[in-house]
This record gives sequence, C-alpha cells and structure tokens, in this order.
Amino acid sequence: MAANAYDIIKRPVITEKSMALTQDRKYTFLVSKSANKIEIGKAVEEIFGVKVSKVNTINMEGKMKRTGRFPAGRRPSYKKAIVTLTEDSKTIEFFEGMV
Repeated sequence: MAANAYDIIKRPVITEKSMALTQDRKYTFLVSKSANKIEIGKAVEEIFGVKVSKVNTINMEGKMKRTGRFPAGRRPSYKKAIVTLTEDSKTIEFFEGMV
C-alpha cells in the first residue's frame, strides 16, 4: 500500500498529558489503524522535517456510549502513536503555542 504521509498521520492529540510529554520531545498523533511504526516515523519526518528516534503505538478501544432506551452504541476504535524525537532534532512548531 503506497499511502502518503497525510493518510498515515491523521491529526495531533491535544490533551494535558500529551502537552506535558512535549517537554521530553514526545509528540502524540492519531494515526491510520493499518500503519506500522516504520511508516509512522517516516511520515512524521516527511511532514515536519524532524528526526525520529522512537515510535510507540497504542490501539485504543472505542468506548461504550449510552443512547437512552436504545441498545448502547460504541465510539470508533483508533490507533495512537507517541513519537520521540532525537536530541539534535528541531522541535515541532505546531505544538509550541499550546504548552
């Protein structure tokens, strides 16, 4: 599958915990469920022009949601990636104003 970088990296995850990780050069993204760690690392390097040292991935199960008297529904499952940059790499400017 020849997916481009923007098909692999869907969007950044902006939470208190993910913003705290930016101090350690770790950035969190929502990624394609079919993408592997190598593809994710290359996509981040291509989009942001940084050097990636490590990629951790987590498959997140969708939460059950109540829908009144109807059977409970479910939010969609997704995949999250925490990307660690090398020490000599520049930071990702997108996250700078958020902290």
